[in-house]
Amino acid sequence: MSDPEKVSILLVDDQPARLLTYESILSSLGQNLVAARSGLEALEKLMRQEFAVVLLDVSMPEMDGFEAARLIHEHPRFEKTPIIFVTGVHVSELDRLTGYQVGAVDYVSIPLVPEILRSKVAVLVELYQKRRELRELNRALAQTNLRLAEANTTLQAEKTRELEAFNSSLRRANAELEQANQTLQNEVAERARAERALKEADRHKDEFLATLAHELRNPLAPIRNAVQLMRQRPLADPQLVWARDLIARQLSHLTRLVDDLLDVSRITRGKINLARVPVEVSELVARAVETVEPLIQERGHALVVSEAAEPLRVSGDPLRLTQALANVLSNAAKYTERGGTITLTAMREGDNVAIRVKDTGIGIPAELQPMIFDMFTQLNRTSGRPQSGLGIGLALVRRLLEMHGGTVAAFSEGKDRGSEFVITLPLMPRELARVRAASGDTGSCECGDSGDTGDPRNMTSPGQDQTRRRILVADDNSDALESLAMLLELGGHEVYTASNGVLALESAERHQPDVALLDIGMPELDGYEVARRIRSQPWGRSITLVALTGWGQESDRRRSGEAGFDSHLVKPLDLEQLSRLLAELPDRLEAAPAPL
Repeated sequence: MSDPEKVSILLVDDQPARLLTYESILSSLGQNLVAARSGLEALEKLMRQEFAVVLLDVSMPEMDGFEAARLIHEHPRFEKTPIIFVTGVHVSELDRLTGYQVGAVDYVSIPLVPEILRSKVAVLVELYQKRRELRELNRALAQTNLRLAEANTTLQAEKTRELEAFNSSLRRANAELEQANQTLQNEVAERARAERALKEADRHKDEFLATLAHELRNPLAPIRNAVQLMRQRPLADPQLVWARDLIARQLSHLTRLVDDLLDVSRITRGKINLARVPVEVSELVARAVETVEPLIQERGHALVVSEAAEPLRVSGDPLRLTQALANVLSNAAKYTERGGTITLTAMREGDNVAIRVKDTGIGIPAELQPMIFDMFTQLNRTSGRPQSGLGIGLALVRRLLEMHGGTVAAFSEGKDRGSEFVITLPLMPRELARVRAASGDTGSCECGDSGDTGDPRNMTSPGQDQTRRRILVADDNSDALESLAMLLELGGHEVYTASNGVLALESAERHQPDVALLDIGMPELDGYEVARRIRSQPWGRSITLVALTGWGQESDRRRSGEAGFDSHLVKPLDLEQLSRLLAELPDRLEAAPAPL
């Protein structure tokens, strides 16, 4: 077959330098390149010849790219001519929608990437050549049919029927071929649209999850403070004590849900980095059991723990591994009716450690077992009790273990037959484990988390048995502001409050506190601006600035550090972490009394 005939490509731009750039990039395609310096000149050239694709500058005087594209596609001859917009400025989603409405098939941005532009144009040229070849084929087939029809008149009568049948079959084949070609083009276009929609939906989902976690953390902060205040005061009524502890347990559960929700989004976007250290499996089990113990006690379950006599060690992030195992234990406790039994065993199996969590709960239906670790999968309770959780805990477990090179599997004999979850993690090389054990390294680490999900009964009031501090608390949420101030005052501190950024700055200048706890999202002046202005003053350089916010991602911590904050604490506030921070400050209150 001979090489396909050259096709014409129309290049439209009011800047000669750009036209030369387009010609230089596209010259290797070996096609006929036609230049036009305005939308009007482009329309004139289109009236004189046919083009496979139009490369059209968006920003042109007199007639911009959008108007030129609309006029081109309003003409019946050019309504299917593909147009690629070239833009040197940021294009909003509304601009893109406008472009697609007037017939654009794609966008390229300046500075141009030659390979990208060349490949986009080459694809459209090839599609045009295929369509032209198809037209030629149809034309040739039509001519063949005409000749066959003329021959039919000279043939004998018995041959006429055969030729007519042949012509009919040939016409059907042509129609089917054209239909198949159209269907293929529609499928390609639909897949491209679906892919764009999925990417956009995924971006909106991640933004929604981050915003949701932030908005949920804001009301959690005053609730946690209120629970802690109730723990600092004696309660004579047993029902009030019961209600306080119930709120504390449910607060812990809700905080874990918020953290799980945000963690799934972070893992999906690759935003979680593991802090790997040697971890003793026995310590991992102990931490997970401690985390879930309040729920197990509340449900009246019996927990049986069995571990290998030999020390087992894995390489991983202790916080994340504890989170994964705690999620499996919590799942077993939630889906086991009151008074059930949960068995946890941790044993060596070859080069791996296998942690098995077996319960006497409601079991997993056979049809649900293949998807039990998928996002938003939940079991239907048969007892009429509502489902709990968001259906993301087990999905988070699988992703965290995969990041550690491990696996998780679920087994169940069916309804009301209980279930068993098996976690496997690769053991550290034996020689390395032996050397570390001989050196006395137990693989333990201090694993704190700004979004503390532990039992609120373990929290202590910040400042107990500590030096008295001058502390400024600024937050536009009055409940969070007042409850945290009361907690700090119970700890013996001198506390000043402010409900917006302007008042916070004025109070900081008047009282010159040792510590300023600043909410980020305050009206008038946000926490970042307050921190920057405090740091710009000579009296403000020695103040310890602590950011209080519902945003806890790495980018948020980096931004608060750039604004001048010393610490970044995520709501609901971890009071033990705040207590440690206050204890580490130098004793400055007595040496520098507060200004009048």
